[in-house]
Amino acid sequence: MNGYVIGLDIGTQSTKALLCGASGRIMAQHRVEYQPDTPHPSWAQQDARVWLRAVRACLRACVEQAAACVPDFEPTLIRGICISSLYGGAGIPVDAQMQPLHPCLIWMDRRAEPQVQWVRQHVDQVRLRQITGNHVDSYYGFTKILWIRDNLPEIWSRIRHFLPPNAWVIHELTGALAVDHSSAGNIGGVYDLAARGWSAEMMERLGIPATMMPQRLVQSTDVVGGLRADVAAELGLAPGTAVLAGGVDAAVASFVAGASRPGRHVAMLGTSMCWGYVTPQVDVNSGLVSMPHVFNGARDAYVFGGAITAGAAENWFRDQFCAEEAHQARAGGRDVHALLEEAAAGVAAGCNGLVFLPYLMGERSPIWDGKASGGLIGLNLFHTRAHCYRAVLEGVAYALRHNIELGQTEGLDSELVVVGGAAQSDLWVQIIADVTGRRVFTIEQNVEAAMGAALLAAIGIGWIGAEDARKGWITLTLRSEPRQAQQQVYDRLFGVYVGLYPALKSSMHTLRQACATDVPSPP
Repeated sequence: MNGYVIGLDIGTQSTKALLCGASGRIMAQHRVEYQPDTPHPSWAQQDARVWLRAVRACLRACVEQAAACVPDFEPTLIRGICISSLYGGAGIPVDAQMQPLHPCLIWMDRRAEPQVQWVRQHVDQVRLRQITGNHVDSYYGFTKILWIRDNLPEIWSRIRHFLPPNAWVIHELTGALAVDHSSAGNIGGVYDLAARGWSAEMMERLGIPATMMPQRLVQSTDVVGGLRADVAAELGLAPGTAVLAGGVDAAVASFVAGASRPGRHVAMLGTSMCWGYVTPQVDVNSGLVSMPHVFNGARDAYVFGGAITAGAAENWFRDQFCAEEAHQARAGGRDVHALLEEAAAGVAAGCNGLVFLPYLMGERSPIWDGKASGGLIGLNLFHTRAHCYRAVLEGVAYALRHNIELGQTEGLDSELVVVGGAAQSDLWVQIIADVTGRRVFTIEQNVEAAMGAALLAAIGIGWIGAEDARKGWITLTLRSEPRQAQQQVYDRLFGVYVGLYPALKSSMHTLRQACATDVPSPP
């Protein structure tokens, strides 16, 4: 097989692209960083044009790198481009010309709590779960859509479609419009999981016009369209280059890490934490998120749960409380995370009785509470910044274990694959092994969703058969095994962690209500 594919991942904090050969060898790569907008407490949104500019920059840079470094490279040798993206929540509200009308309310956004209460009062919850395989929470896109309807009537009146980030970017590149099934299913509320299509019944009950959901639904390995000539000329690519649908980043990353069959389970710890597995049978009462998988999606579902802040919690702590370490790192030409981990590695497991709740933007599974808030519990004058930093890492690991114990543990592999930024931390990987009691593997190539998108492209254009998926593309490496003494400490403290939320729930809600009074009315 002669040629290359490009995998793109539009993330919450950056977009990354990989140009790969037919065997999965990375020939070029590029990353563009940015930050979501958080204009008010519990709000998180992004201007879709930020994503489009990042995608174009990544594509252009990969082509330029390949032209400079790869012998006999020609743009015509790029056979396909596939795009993975963050869960875009409500999706991008676009007008009849497919132009954004408002920033996209992304997965992290929690402003739709009033709409959650409306749905619980007016829609049969059992029926909603039966149809969608999901339930109601302000995490889901359909509640965010209702927020726009209720609060932005002028914009609502002009909306033609709600488009997931990858779908809108693909439209801008190709002129073709389609939504992949994983992105559609993750909206929740409006997607019939069993029928693999939009639910007219639920859209009618929710008051969401069916016309706002694009009618063309495709598999993640399907070609949506070819690059427009003007876009191709700008990026140095060949006109008509196939662009494939891709899907939700957590599922794409899990797929390349091995979640292509029942039993394998993967934790993606990036900005958030998503732990998930593949199953042909969804338990609609599990309290986890369900969507068609990006591989064999007509048959299999990807079921996941997770913390709404993982790397985001670690970054928050670093940015707010570790200026001294950041200065030392810059002066010494080192990574600030290395300094923080050196100090935290000297702290005993359990941080001498300190527990962190990673509910910094509410929480997803298993508590599903948009009004939950974070906390460091057990503080005293003995504790140092190193204790607090390690407690943040441990708190995310407790959240991971909380989800694993809620999920379908029977039939799952005893090994856990971890991908994302946490996989670069030896300390965090060891903590995860000790907290979960599982052997932890990571991907040797230090790539996740972008590589998964490239692999989906290779499958979609016929380079790789379904039975050969992943073969040779990535290598899993054993990174950590649970240690008995530390595991016993974490077993005791995990019980404390689980008990803290119900004990503090009422106070959390009171504080969130006080915070909400500071938020101005929508324009």
